[in-house]
Amino acid sequence: MKKILFLPLLQMPSGHHQVADALIRSLEKRLDGIVCEKVDFLSYVNKWMEKIVTGTYMKWIYYAPQTYERVYKHCACTEAPVQHYHMKWYELLFLERMEQLLYEEKPDLIVCTHAFPSFLISRLKAQKKFSTPVINVYTDFFINKIWGRREIDYHFVPTDSLKNELIQKNNIHKDRIFVTGIPVDEHFHHTNRKRTASPSYKILISGGSNGLGHILPLLQQIKKKTNFHYFVLCGNNKYLLNTLMSWQMDHIQPLPYVSSREEMSDWYEQVDAIITKPGGVTISEALWKKVLIFIHSALPGQEEMNLRYLESQKLAYRLHPHEPYEKQLLGVLNNEEKKKNWLRQLDTYDKSKETVAWKKILEFIQ
Repeated sequence: MKKILFLPLLQMPSGHHQVADALIRSLEKRLDGIVCEKVDFLSYVNKWMEKIVTGTYMKWIYYAPQTYERVYKHCACTEAPVQHYHMKWYELLFLERMEQLLYEEKPDLIVCTHAFPSFLISRLKAQKKFSTPVINVYTDFFINKIWGRREIDYHFVPTDSLKNELIQKNNIHKDRIFVTGIPVDEHFHHTNRKRTASPSYKILISGGSNGLGHILPLLQQIKKKTNFHYFVLCGNNKYLLNTLMSWQMDHIQPLPYVSSREEMSDWYEQVDAIITKPGGVTISEALWKKVLIFIHSALPGQEEMNLRYLESQKLAYRLHPHEPYEKQLLGVLNNEEKKKNWLRQLDTYDKSKETVAWKKILEFIQ
């Protein structure tokens, strides 16, 4: 019996959990005699602490995004000698508890989908406290400075540029790094898109499951009847759902939380484009489904960094708030050359992948 321990962080819905869940589903349906366990480390340490941290994060990023961005960049993006001073405090507070968790679980393989558990485990491995193989599975299109690096056995990176970064900056051997893309559920790995994009265009809008992202200003602008038809994913944002339902607009259809991966895959098949925030998992799903991507806003920190990468590779189009949104959409959707260029960039991105994450984990386990 083999045991794989997956380590995201916090209980709130996030890409870290989605990636872990997708990998677990793929592994469990292919391999008998395997136990996949997912543990939120902060809840393990203290459930009240996890609730406080989650609540503080949500309020901070909503009410003071500029200060959050400054702190995030200082703590997670600034080059500094072997970790930052504040990470020493995290070691003092949490390192023994991580060691205790690993002793209790006794996993045969550890998969980190969040930087904080990866950092703590890398410190334990540096101290020769244990030798269990560890994989970092990165869930954004960049790698922040908190992730453990040299002590981690394998790295599953989204892009070949990040593989080169780990090789050149961290002296990690190329055979320990695999370009997998950001793992998503297998329902999104195939597309049967046959729809020829033409007016009236069908647009999927992701409102953000936690209510973040300032989606209402965009929706206010498209309230007027047009040749577009919008389907708005409201997630758990009941205020957004009720607001859109009260509008009673034929061309704006609010959708409550979509839990079915099959249903979500079908929505991607039906639409001509998606308007979303640059979260790693949502973007990766859309790229797999070959849906044109427009970015309406980005949360400070990870999403801003993702957006920089997507724009640099011409994999997504940023919507500017001071220009009419539908004019910007039509500027791409009515332009065959731009769409062909986007497909070429997408093809380049797809070809850079070396393997699929769950397949490589399966090799390690077997």
